[in-house]
Amino acid sequence: MSRQMIAGNWKMNGLTAEADALAAALLRGVGERAGAPGAELLVCPPFTQIAAVSRLLAGSDIRVGGQDCSMHEKGAHTGDVSPSMLRDLGATHVILGHSERRQNHNELDETVREKCVAARRAGLVPIVCVGETAEQRSADGHEETVGWQLKGSLPDGFADEEAIVAYEPVWAIGTGRTATAEDVAAMHGFIRAELKRQFSESGEKVRILYGGSVNAGNAATLLAIPEVGGALVGGASLKPDDFLQILSAAQGG
Repeated sequence: MSRQMIAGNWKMNGLTAEADALAAALLRGVGERAGAPGAELLVCPPFTQIAAVSRLLAGSDIRVGGQDCSMHEKGAHTGDVSPSMLRDLGATHVILGHSERRQNHNELDETVREKCVAARRAGLVPIVCVGETAEQRSADGHEETVGWQLKGSLPDGFADEEAIVAYEPVWAIGTGRTATAEDVAAMHGFIRAELKRQFSESGEKVRILYGGSVNAGNAATLLAIPEVGGALVGGASLKPDDFLQILSAAQGG
């Protein structure tokens, strides 16, 4: 397995002073460690803070990403942000298909796929999110749900270059609930099998992150599970000490 990635999704949090302070604290915390981080570290601020955070973190081992992008490159798309605009601000990655986008903005698998194509064309690494609701899991439809999301959201050639899938059980996001180690192992194993089925040998190279109320207390257990290639962290990524502890868990302490 390649190095694990710890990705922080700041969501709609961070005015300028707050974002600057958070980025500075992470930069200071990583700098105090001996040598380069054993895991890759990524932060995804709101659109409004990407440029400033990118400048603050320039030259460090911390990468910056966006939380979403348009499928369009330019034109009459009021309020949208294109992948090339993210690149221009210093982003290297972009989160796509997060459950909050799928639920709150009615994004379909087809929409996520088109955004993924556009992101790759602009040179961004896509992080495509998949996951089931509590109702789908209780009805024993979690594998079917995730399987269809993978089939519909990932374009042809997705695994030919660096690409990431994030499994986020919707029922565990922002609820304080966390899937059991057995649940995570089973779903990540299923996702790996689906990636290999969809992309043959190239599917083995896709990193699979776990995202669902990851925190400093459970990170070591979750990151030790087979096929877990890192974590997509929400609330804990806004707390520098907690986020750095999660990073330490990925490095093995």
